[in-house]
Amino acid sequence: MFEFLYEPWPWYVAGPIIGLLVPLLLFVGGKKFGFSSNLRHMCTACNISKANYFNYDWKEDGRWNLTMLIGTITGGFLGGYVFANPEPIQLAASTIEDLRALGIQDFMGLVPDDFFTWGALGSFPGILILTLGGFLVGFGARYAGGCTSGHAISGLSDLQLASLIAVIGFFIGGLIMTWLIYPIIV
Repeated sequence: MFEFLYEPWPWYVAGPIIGLLVPLLLFVGGKKFGFSSNLRHMCTACNISKANYFNYDWKEDGRWNLTMLIGTITGGFLGGYVFANPEPIQLAASTIEDLRALGIQDFMGLVPDDFFTWGALGSFPGILILTLGGFLVGFGARYAGGCTSGHAISGLSDLQLASLIAVIGFFIGGLIMTWLIYPIIV
């Protein structure tokens, strides 16, 4: 009965669902879609700092966003573990060849275990990627006034020039990381 939960959903189903979420949030509650603001809400809720930046009613501004974050994490867990597709992911032969050249041999599951394991996390490249990458993502999201999902989904749908510039920057940064930096550190 629930076989559809074990299969990847095509873009023409998942895309419109995300696309309809944005106007629903804007028209019903005047909210914008994004995740980076959750860090601010959590710091404010935990009373981490007395800085003016954290002086606002997080329950009014952030409760819906934190609820969405919890739902996203729960959905990711359900999709990745409970309803996980036991088949290897379908990749082009050229992609498999390129990944094997980088040392990735296992293509079972959603992400390769050769890279996404506790052992890989403790390696120098793993620590470097998490530390430097985490800092750059956190700083970049705050400096850009939002994260990739906020700019790409909400900002572009609002026709904001700043979001277009940010998304182009994210894309260029991803290309630089993928083609120049990652091959050097791995």
